[in-house]
Amino acid sequence: MKKIAVLGLGKVGTLVAILLNRKFQVVGVDKREPHYHMNLPFQAEKGDVTSDEYIKELFGKVDAVVSALPYYLNKRVSELAYQCKTHYFDLTEDVETTRYIRDLAEHSTTILTPQCGLAPGFIGIVGADLASNFTKLRDIELRVGALPRYPNGLLAYNFNWSPAGVINEYLCDAEVIHNGVRKMVPSLDGLEYINIEGLELEAFSTSGGLGTMCETYEGQVDTLNYKTIRYPGHGRLMRFLMYELILKEDMKLLERILSAAKPPVKEDVVYVYAVVEGWKEDQILRDEYFKTFYPKEIEGRVWRAISWTTACSIAAVVEMVAENKLPQKGFIKQEEIPLEVFLNTDNGKYFKD
Repeated sequence: MKKIAVLGLGKVGTLVAILLNRKFQVVGVDKREPHYHMNLPFQAEKGDVTSDEYIKELFGKVDAVVSALPYYLNKRVSELAYQCKTHYFDLTEDVETTRYIRDLAEHSTTILTPQCGLAPGFIGIVGADLASNFTKLRDIELRVGALPRYPNGLLAYNFNWSPAGVINEYLCDAEVIHNGVRKMVPSLDGLEYINIEGLELEAFSTSGGLGTMCETYEGQVDTLNYKTIRYPGHGRLMRFLMYELILKEDMKLLERILSAAKPPVKEDVVYVYAVVEGWKEDQILRDEYFKTFYPKEIEGRVWRAISWTTACSIAAVVEMVAENKLPQKGFIKQEEIPLEVFLNTDNGKYFKD
């Protein structure tokens, strides 16, 4: 793997390209004139990622592609990567898109790996690492929150991440294991309160955060779930917007409203919290992982916490594949990636600082 295309040069995609450019020859593609084009350390070009002809020509020139595109574009991009025998990585949290890519991967001679971001992605790697230390498991509970550091307003949120992606997580059902049974539950349900060092927060079920973990741990746990962390009251207001005002019937309108009302902020924070309970030999124990991540300076520029944690996650997976530390074809489950190997990559090391 020597040459990599990065599709989508928003904040995350741009940083992914910068990180990968340290080891690989990178070409970045965006439908608009690339942001900060005068200062980018990699080749960047304007291109139509919805054009099969353009994508096939591009994929014929590279060994791998990283998609930082909206989730709804990834089905076709992954299919073209499969046809062109090009390694494929993305950040999707969409369950249906992941199933589609996984079906393609069954017959692929290259890597087709979605869900390489923060959640799904890094949180699953952390959860599986904690679980590996137990003789017998009982519960695995995973929580991630990407929040404005200084919230205001009743919604107490700003869309530093893709509004379409966030709304999709709130709308689609979430897979869990409850009472030992693998099932689907509505997103925005399962409200709980969390106290982090005196800060009161809430968490509720959202779609996609577990990736393939329910399949992996079915029959081994009584409880497995993923919830998104927000400031108190956020879930109730999103339920009001989506279900009482029925804006779930017009997702584009909802996306426009929220994007205009709650634009991105520079100061954000990411909470990553994983809890595993079970037995080690004959003693029942509880292991926890908790970290708080803030904006970080990389390559002379400060990046939001959600941007660098997401970008570093996928860049670390690409590194491991390139260095033969992960399988070289097919589908990779995030929970199968060793945390220690992940943290010792050039990009995974950022999580240890």
